[in-house]
Amino acid sequence: MQPLKSKLPSGDTTIFTVMSAFAREHNAINLSQGFPDYDCPDDLKSLVHHYLDDEKNQYAPMPGLPALRQVIAQKVNQSYGCNMNEDNVVVTAGATQALFTMITAFVHEGDEVIVFEPAYDSYVPSILLAGGSPVIYEMIAPDFNIDWDHVSSLISDRTRMIIINSPHNPTGTILSHKDLLALQSIAIDHDLLVLSDEVYEHLVYDELQHESVLRYPDLIERSMSVFSFGKTFHSTGWKMGYIVGSEHLMQEFIKVHQWNVFCVNSFLQYALADYLKEEKNYNYLPQFYQHKRDQLREGLEGCNLEALPCRGTYFQLYNYSRINKMDDLAFAKWMTAEIGVASIPISVFYSSKRQDTLIRLCFAKQASTLAAAIQKLINI
Repeated sequence: MQPLKSKLPSGDTTIFTVMSAFAREHNAINLSQGFPDYDCPDDLKSLVHHYLDDEKNQYAPMPGLPALRQVIAQKVNQSYGCNMNEDNVVVTAGATQALFTMITAFVHEGDEVIVFEPAYDSYVPSILLAGGSPVIYEMIAPDFNIDWDHVSSLISDRTRMIIINSPHNPTGTILSHKDLLALQSIAIDHDLLVLSDEVYEHLVYDELQHESVLRYPDLIERSMSVFSFGKTFHSTGWKMGYIVGSEHLMQEFIKVHQWNVFCVNSFLQYALADYLKEEKNYNYLPQFYQHKRDQLREGLEGCNLEALPCRGTYFQLYNYSRINKMDDLAFAKWMTAEIGVASIPISVFYSSKRQDTLIRLCFAKQASTLAAAIQKLINI
């Protein structure tokens, strides 16, 4: 048999798997991978049990349970002032599947896709598997601002799509109204699609507002927004998400979705359809996570880890240059093994692997977990 030709020849294992395994090996507090160490709400679990017992265990409709899609449409309309209905919504097996399906549906061989780095690590492999070419815009610490004139200079006659992520993983930044207006102008002028990763939509702090593309009518026509129940309801293991977009785009998305997963967990959809009706089940999240952010930041004030601004997500970046100048992966492994706290190095989110002496800590943890991590890190 001839040697196989890999579509992803680098074959790298995701850094989240690497660092979580390293944390287990050294019995370290795991602030690396982005998942809570507390359970999802009891009321939601009760609904899941109810629908399991109610025999909701067969295939759901391919685009998702109508009742869930309707309540999602109502939620985004209320949140962002848009005018969506169930035909604008597809329920997906997590946000990453929605991202992959969107890229697969619309990126053709030779197309270019603009990606802002540091970036969630599924974007570039998905583009490559679709036969496209990522065009990288590097955002630079500490502000990670976007120069939209520079973005315009990256656009060619092969540019098909721009991927944005706000609130942003891993930097904790958010896009402003001004940013969205600039994006809208570029997308219209160059007839581009926009893939908007908004999985941390409710995790925005200091009384700031999440600027969804769904707030902008001229962007809605050419955009699709991806959301995550796992991030919203502390249930990352369920792998439940959804995508919202205009019907003409959704028709193409569904063509790929049906041959990818076809449909997702039925009993969870019934439970989520009930639970999502109550705004109180998610509108507490900004205060809930801001308290955790502040516990970590205040606990580490005065230590040699320098906090960068964090306006969204449940990730906090720290500059460790006052401790040493080793590369960030080496530092993250040293901190795990010697200090007992696992983090994520930021260079892995850049195609260039640029070194800025930055690590990412996840604060979606119990107060006791954060207190224990602070105790280990305060004298580093």
